Amino acid sequence: MTDSCKVLMIFPLFNAGSFWNYKEACDLAGARYPAAPLGLITVAALLPKNWEVRLVNRNTELLTDTDFAWADMVMTGGMLPQRNDAVQIIERCRTAGKPVVVGGPDVTSSPDIYAAANFQVLGEAEEIMADFIMAWRSGLRLGVFKAPMGKTDVTLSPLPRFDLLKLDQYLHVGVQFSRGCPFNCEFCDIIELYGRVPRTKTNEQVLAELDALYALGYRGHVDFVDDNLIGNKKALRKFLPDLKRWQDEKRFPFEFSTEASINLADDPELLDDLAESNFFAVFVGIESPDTDTLVMTQKKQNTRRSLQQSIATIHRAGIFVNAGFIVGFDSEKGSVAAGMIDCIEDTAIPVCMVGLLYALPTTQLTRRLLDEGRLFSDDGQPQSGDQCTAGLNFETKRPRRDVLDDYRTVLKAIYEPAAYFDRVRRLGRMLGRKRAHRMIRGDLRSFVRLLFRIHRAGPGTGRQFWRMLLDCALHNPKALPYVIMTSALYLHLGPFSRQVIGDIDQEIANIDQGHWQTPPLQQKPDELELLPAA
Repeated sequence: MTDSCKVLMIFPLFNAGSFWNYKEACDLAGARYPAAPLGLITVAALLPKNWEVRLVNRNTELLTDTDFAWADMVMTGGMLPQRNDAVQIIERCRTAGKPVVVGGPDVTSSPDIYAAANFQVLGEAEEIMADFIMAWRSGLRLGVFKAPMGKTDVTLSPLPRFDLLKLDQYLHVGVQFSRGCPFNCEFCDIIELYGRVPRTKTNEQVLAELDALYALGYRGHVDFVDDNLIGNKKALRKFLPDLKRWQDEKRFPFEFSTEASINLADDPELLDDLAESNFFAVFVGIESPDTDTLVMTQKKQNTRRSLQQSIATIHRAGIFVNAGFIVGFDSEKGSVAAGMIDCIEDTAIPVCMVGLLYALPTTQLTRRLLDEGRLFSDDGQPQSGDQCTAGLNFETKRPRRDVLDDYRTVLKAIYEPAAYFDRVRRLGRMLGRKRAHRMIRGDLRSFVRLLFRIHRAGPGTGRQFWRMLLDCALHNPKALPYVIMTSALYLHLGPFSRQVIGDIDQEIANIDQGHWQTPPLQQKPDELELLPAA
């Protein structure tokens, strides 16, 4: 039996062409990356106490030969936009003769891509790490460990190893209250990976995580990484009074963000409880303003209410909305650009993640497209970015060129400086913050850096920023920290949108010139069996 082990945990690089990297905003705050690797530090907490663990985040620091030489075992893995680097890490491990364990959502969805790893841990790690550890101690150096989907009792999840993080490298740190989502959106892989019955931690568990962060000296932005924070409203209602009490006792050291469905707006009491606990931002998947599209994709919860009124309700509660939109659904009967732009403008949502529809592994959408013979085969090809540039991995119902043209039209319209900062201005007037932002070390420095850099985000940006800032100072000064925060994101969003538009323009040009060829289609398993032998 092996009584000790040195474990090198490596968090792979996210592809550079990603909406989410916010490099310039990180630089303003003196950080290196937006979010810390919560999954890996949770796995670290499941390992035996006498095992040594070292964490290297490839997005924030260098991975050295010394790290490799130290390790008895390497653990890695992550999401689809990290696949390229994860595969390279596995190759480097095999070359160096280091046993490598891979886990996380992408290997769970596409295990064949990661066949070179010594071990695969598929599904939620809490369920099966004990089996893996037993196998390792017995001398096994190959294996696949698979947990049943969406069944893990998260009340048994350990306190993450926050001590492994270099906390000053991140814009925010994550905690998790629940896993799973009760809805059934066709294009979403959350329900496939984590189930439709949201499972929640105990109040004591989550507060212990916040205590750990507090004890380490962390202050500022904490993100509840839940798939849908309000998926289990009953549990959340019981949790928020304890969270508010904890914040009161500690003099509100943290501000929280999260992700939730639009029906959050239907519950004013819950909204008030979130605001009183110091939630300031929520990501909402709107996807499309078109009712037919929402019905077809099984996102019917967005059809039962006025999006504009719902978003305004959340803003008035003091929580600002970031939103996701998608172009490329089968139900699009004609150009959707004007309707999407109008929706974004009417709701005054500054930060909109507008992407091209991407059929993720394991989703209902992927299964349908495969059944219809419309899904492109990726053959393990490198991932080029995220759905902003790597979407439409299938034959579209509308002409591909029209879908791409709609997409670039939306991006161009909403990320023009005048349009963006006008939405920020209107958000600033609506945002009903009841609690003043607590200044933390670095806030003033970040603001001064923003004043010097805002003009770099594109012609006219500086003028629009100052007009917005003055308007907020006059009409709703409590909202100033949040419009400043949203303005800082434009340092990334302005140039990034123009980069994506350039990429889409090139793809459209390739189509017009006859250079774009339809990729090979993925064949259903039963069809593969009928193919003649080579």
